[in-house]
Amino acid sequence: MSCLLTCFSSCCASLTCGLCTSLVSGISKRSARLAYCGLFGASLILSWILREVAAPLLEKIPWIKSSGTHPKEWYQIQAVLRVSVGNFLFFAIFSLIMIGVKDQNDKRDSWHHGGWIAKMVIWLLLVVLMFFLPDAVISVYEILSKFGAGLFLLVQVVILLDFTHTWNDAWVEKDEQKWYIALLAVSIGCYLAAFTFSGILFMWFNPSGHDCGLNVFFIVMTMILAFAFAVIALHPAVNGSLLPASVISIYCAYVCFTGLSSEPHGYACNGLHNKSKAVSTGTLVLGMLTTVLSVLYSAVRAGSSTTFLSPPSSPKASAGKKPLLEAEEMEEGKEKKKEAEGQPVGYSYTFFHLIFALASMYSAMLLSGWTDTSESSSLIDVGWTSVWVRICTEWITGLLYAWTLLAPLFFPDRDLDHQLKNQKPAKTSYRTATTYKSLWIDVTRSLEPRMIWIVFNQDKA
Repeated sequence: MSCLLTCFSSCCASLTCGLCTSLVSGISKRSARLAYCGLFGASLILSWILREVAAPLLEKIPWIKSSGTHPKEWYQIQAVLRVSVGNFLFFAIFSLIMIGVKDQNDKRDSWHHGGWIAKMVIWLLLVVLMFFLPDAVISVYEILSKFGAGLFLLVQVVILLDFTHTWNDAWVEKDEQKWYIALLAVSIGCYLAAFTFSGILFMWFNPSGHDCGLNVFFIVMTMILAFAFAVIALHPAVNGSLLPASVISIYCAYVCFTGLSSEPHGYACNGLHNKSKAVSTGTLVLGMLTTVLSVLYSAVRAGSSTTFLSPPSSPKASAGKKPLLEAEEMEEGKEKKKEAEGQPVGYSYTFFHLIFALASMYSAMLLSGWTDTSESSSLIDVGWTSVWVRICTEWITGLLYAWTLLAPLFFPDRDLDHQLKNQKPAKTSYRTATTYKSLWIDVTRSLEPRMIWIVFNQDKA
């Protein structure tokens, strides 16, 4: 049996390498981000496959089972974590290598965009080598990955906030009646969907004959948050918009659903317990899609800053400045070629790879149910740990969104509108994401540097 599994794994690896190699020749600078996303997606598929088939093989490896006798679920988690740590190291190493890359003359720019055959080999070696590490090392990574996954969830929240404000600003800028009507229609539609979905959650997770006070509390809190978003956004002192409030509301309802559906199989208040496997698999697929989309979107938004965690001054502002004599001495064609070669990079490579590293940790937690072995091995992302992680994510989302609306009221001495115009020709029609403390200041500065930099790093007049 072990030989069969080994052959199967080898075939999968060979097919993956062959497919990746065939795609390497078509990867250009424009598709590099898509290629990294494809590599990340391949790691998710590999983790999923090994979770299902590799447990019997891992049980026979002495340095993995050295800590004692474990259930099948423990070995499944080991397979997921070992692929995850290899993936994490790959992107973390690239994140460190790319620190300080400012323009395309830097040799590391070609490392980021090219050398895909070497990258595939390095990635595969890292993943394979992780299966030779002792259990103690993986246990440390398991603890660290929970914090990294939590950080990625918060990054997702910031990305969502940024997306909703950008969407709203884009439609407001058109300044036409049809777009205002569209804004109103989408906002009302999202709110109707959020409250309707919350009502359905009452039917599914508050079955008659059972005391389901905790589930009722979760659902009622979701509805209260949705109502509070609208009240705060439409308050004259805030002068916000209903569209972001409605989108955040429906997102909170969705997160509440994923949390409730992650309740244990035997919990009486989980009305979907008869379909736990189908629900958990569906939740996993949605979670994976959300992860991939978040990674891609954050990579695009990271393009606002050309250096990792740097202020929004920078290479782009000064890239066009060239000595006067240079233009006189060079021929037009050579000048254009040099400008093309020396232009600043379009986004922060370090932040780009850091997002993938955190996403590797999050995907491992998603596939392993936050390393909870109390549930059946056939269920994915089910258990009280998953429930509380998702519910807390919902509440943090609500608090962060409310803070983006209320922050200007707490900083009346900051002329945000004027400073935004001076910092960058922004499309923002009102004050959006402004204040996320401590580590969040650094993370979100790469997402929306013109806003975070103003609030926390601008000297008071």
